[in-house]
Amino acid sequence: MTPDQNSVITIQRSIKRILQVFIGGLVISGVTAFPIEWELGIAYAWIQSCSCENTLTRWIELAYTGIRETNLQYPFISYGTDWLAFAHLVIAIVFIGPLRDPFKNIWVIEFGLIACAAIFPLAFIAGSVRDIPLYWRLLDCSFGLIGGCLLWICYMKIKQLEKLSALKK
Repeated sequence: MTPDQNSVITIQRSIKRILQVFIGGLVISGVTAFPIEWELGIAYAWIQSCSCENTLTRWIELAYTGIRETNLQYPFISYGTDWLAFAHLVIAIVFIGPLRDPFKNIWVIEFGLIACAAIFPLAFIAGSVRDIPLYWRLLDCSFGLIGGCLLWICYMKIKQLEKLSALKK
């Protein structure tokens, strides 16, 4: 195996690992959006048992109470969260394209980079309108930052592969 072939294989494996982590994150985000009341109930029970009170625990209590009461009175509202979960799972499926063929599906990586960047204005504009605490909006933005960094590394590695394959020709 030549050094170039070795480099290509190493880069391809790296792209696959990065995309697997990214896809895994989308799947986890999607799957955990379905049982949100149950998850918040666990967090709420935990903060009740530890008797700790701070801004985060008050936010968890408020979020849990809001979700629980909304689900009791208007369960159809949570249908929106179900669609959010579904969207995460569908987007994860789309990223199988670049997992299989990074060159042909680089547009998916570009789409993902745009989506990750779009998290920031959404979090700050909608979060402000919806009275979401700043620290929670920053947490939401961290998903865009981490996802964007992963996809940027992936994008650069695909471009590196393109250069290596152009050298072969």
